[in-house]
Amino acid sequence: MYLKKSIFIAISAVSLLAVSCKSTSASTTSAIKQSKKEVVAIIDQVNNRWQTSHPEPGNSFWHVSAYHTGNMEAYKVTKNKKYLEYSMAWAEKNQWMGAKSNDKSEWKYNYGETDKHVLFGDWQICFQTYIDLYNFTGKKDPKKIARAREVMEYEMSTPANDYWWWVDGLYMVVPVMTKLYKVTGNEMYLEKLHTYLQYADSIMYDAEAKLYFRDAKYVYPKHTSANGKKDFWARGDGWIFAGYAKIIQDLPKSAKHRAEYIQRFKDMAQALAVSQQKEGYWTRSILDPEHAPGPETSGTAFFTYGFLWGINNGILDKKTYLPVVEKSWNYLTTFALQADGTVGYVQPIGEKAIPGQVVDKNSTADFGVGAFLLAASEMYRFVK
Repeated sequence: MYLKKSIFIAISAVSLLAVSCKSTSASTTSAIKQSKKEVVAIIDQVNNRWQTSHPEPGNSFWHVSAYHTGNMEAYKVTKNKKYLEYSMAWAEKNQWMGAKSNDKSEWKYNYGETDKHVLFGDWQICFQTYIDLYNFTGKKDPKKIARAREVMEYEMSTPANDYWWWVDGLYMVVPVMTKLYKVTGNEMYLEKLHTYLQYADSIMYDAEAKLYFRDAKYVYPKHTSANGKKDFWARGDGWIFAGYAKIIQDLPKSAKHRAEYIQRFKDMAQALAVSQQKEGYWTRSILDPEHAPGPETSGTAFFTYGFLWGINNGILDKKTYLPVVEKSWNYLTTFALQADGTVGYVQPIGEKAIPGQVVDKNSTADFGVGAFLLAASEMYRFVK
């Protein structure tokens, strides 16, 4: 009986996706009307607003660093030197480091905001931007990636495999592994990436829903949404969906697990498409819109980036998924984006969908702006 029910649910989801896409767009002709110039104008509006209102470089903890991953994509498509200089000043201020302890005997990877938490992924996301800056500046200055290599190579030398125990961490660190692989050619980065990802999957991935719980605390049925459903947090699944897009693009075609990662990415895309709200956004609890109703931008922006990247690279079917992007891009640019360039409706820092939490046009954050810039930069690559 359970098997029949599961099959029925799966078939229904596929059918719903097909019907939804068919009703939204009768052909592959895009309803997205912007030109590349207009997309750059959106990027500039958002990024200039953020940088002028935040002139001082912040620390290298996760939320600031997540902004810089979006800023790097914005630089790639606009070639705006101000964007490059903004991240360079931030990296220099933070000495090209995350957490700064040099005593390996005290390094930790449980949650922590101290300099001893060198092995905690929230202090490692900064390495993504440092590696990008190493590549972009043309100087190949080894100091820019010295700390990244020291930390990650020490981590890989330990017997532990449980470094990635929360879903956010998968966006924070999996791209570091592939970026360092591309710089060094060291296959160990790809081997350990898979080992650590297997552990993360074992405690957070739901094979039936094709989505990730935020961490082991939220696994169903130990934890449920307000209406007794599986509680998948939008920003959490946004982190990993974007993370898969980032690592697949950096993997060599011959990489051992590349096909496996692509399949996971495609499975997530299908699950996310059928849970999108008609207004274009995803609610904070993906499968229970009533748990914390209303728009949310950070998860929606990460999903939009992932869908666009998949379409742009021939991994996701354009006819199937472009209607999803049309709705989410419309939400991001006509509702979330405010007239002064502020990106609103970003759920504050947290780890779950919270009933009753206020998320409105004034709710903005560095990581939400970073996610928006990722989506907009990929839209630049999409438009003709």
